[in-house]
Amino acid sequence: MNGRHQEILKIMLYWLGKIRMGVSPVDQAVITRALVAAADEMGVKLIRSAHSPVVREAQDCSAAILDRDGRVVAQAELIPIQLGSITHTFKACLKHHPLDTLKDGDFLINNDPYSGGQHLPDIFLFTPIFYEKALIGITATVVHHIDLGGGAPGLNPNAADVHEEGITIPPSRYSIEDDWKGGPFERLIRANVRMPDATIGDLNAQFAANAVGGERLKDLHRKFGEKTMVSAMQEMLNYSERRIRTAISNAPDGTFNGKAWLDDDGNGGEPVLIKAEVVINDDQIIVDFKGSSEQVRTNLNSPFASSVSSAIACIKAVLTDPDIPFNEGAERAISVNIPYGSILNPKPPAPVRARLIPSYRVVNAVMGALSQAVPERVIAPGFDTTSVSCLSHRKETGYNIYLEIFGGGFGAGPNNDGCDAVDSMLSNCSNIPIESMESDYPFFRVEDYSLRSTSGGDGKNRGGMGFQRIYKILKEDVTFATYGDRFKIAPEGIEGGFPGAKAETFVERGGQKIQLESKQHFSLLEGDRLVVRTGGGGGYGDPKNRSRDQKKQDLLNNFTGNIS
Repeated sequence: MNGRHQEILKIMLYWLGKIRMGVSPVDQAVITRALVAAADEMGVKLIRSAHSPVVREAQDCSAAILDRDGRVVAQAELIPIQLGSITHTFKACLKHHPLDTLKDGDFLINNDPYSGGQHLPDIFLFTPIFYEKALIGITATVVHHIDLGGGAPGLNPNAADVHEEGITIPPSRYSIEDDWKGGPFERLIRANVRMPDATIGDLNAQFAANAVGGERLKDLHRKFGEKTMVSAMQEMLNYSERRIRTAISNAPDGTFNGKAWLDDDGNGGEPVLIKAEVVINDDQIIVDFKGSSEQVRTNLNSPFASSVSSAIACIKAVLTDPDIPFNEGAERAISVNIPYGSILNPKPPAPVRARLIPSYRVVNAVMGALSQAVPERVIAPGFDTTSVSCLSHRKETGYNIYLEIFGGGFGAGPNNDGCDAVDSMLSNCSNIPIESMESDYPFFRVEDYSLRSTSGGDGKNRGGMGFQRIYKILKEDVTFATYGDRFKIAPEGIEGGFPGAKAETFVERGGQKIQLESKQHFSLLEGDRLVVRTGGGGGYGDPKNRSRDQKKQDLLNNFTGNIS
């Protein structure tokens, strides 16, 4: 029997085994696609039902379906940093509320960064789903809520600890009928936030999305039965694991190291180091962040779940194909070790609001290590920074808070230019349309929203361009709060490519230009013009090798490239 016949025989035996267990190949395919579609439908319901523009327009939210054992089997394609941590967040809930204690009508909630959560604005909501009195799965959503109290509207870049960043909801179980819907828990949340209608409205959107996923899960159990569904969900996890392990085994074994730096510690100090050691051994990867900087006093700390999610997201993006489902099975072949007390695994009560900034340097460090193993599969560093802009205005009827998450230019790859003016890979948010801002926020007007044509790094393939946004302030007593990075250290080019442009933010007041820091709280006056400029991506390869047609197109698009 030749090799091809042996392979065919293996496949036949595999699927015969599946049929004996009660899942035919056709049923497996139908159930898999149905669960993924249900997670996607949850995401659509969440976005369309949300109150706040940061969810309704920017889509800063995620949705997932977990099996009856609490393992993520299907996720909507929304925010990678949130999706990759759902397992950690739910397991923290189970420590206090085991699966066999849950009842129909319960929900679990968690936003505690030190109990499996990320930062406080990301509230994770879990709804156990029952069919014929048996637990058949859990639906999950997470939303970035625009305000959860704390020391300043929207965000507090000066927070000295996590308590100054907002209200912490530890892993908890409540009843939808008794504790929500005007009950004590809803009243507690309403009393501790500045925009209660928006916060409660977005939480209700999470309940609605979870309910949609629950109905789809019940429909599948009615059609296929419990035994088939349990086996099919298990196979979804196993399939992702097999695909991930195969992809890892195609990379060379060895130990590879990468480094990346934040501009500073948030107080103007020295650059902060993120260091990654990646060990590839057959079909397994171990990532170790020993040697990374200790936690800092500002909000530039990344909770453990966020850091692990970032490392796994980078490995999947570099080594695997996009058709591999990103569920808990995909994590089985990857181990992540992070020293306790470091900036990537801080001790409480360190503030963590800007956790995505060090998380992006995790991506840069891991990708730098992988570039030594599979150089043909990596891209140059991009802007790779979550730049958050928050404008707030207090009037007699209460607060109006605008918050948006900006990206910039992607790094160029071996076969392509970097994408222009898009959010970075971990956050993946859309922009809020100007028309929506004009409707929701009458205290400012957007005067300019344009590409920075010289911000992408030159190269054989150029880095993506960042953008500029100019806000005209129309009222007194407007406050601007922000956190970002890449103001001092530009994203490097690779293989001879040039770096992308750095970011900057300033205020034009009369004839004066007031330069702002990357992490700052600043009071604005009526008539001020706030200018936010995000950075570009690094170039890939020697610019001399850029094709003639591409150079002509660059001239037509007024792109001259950033070379310093």
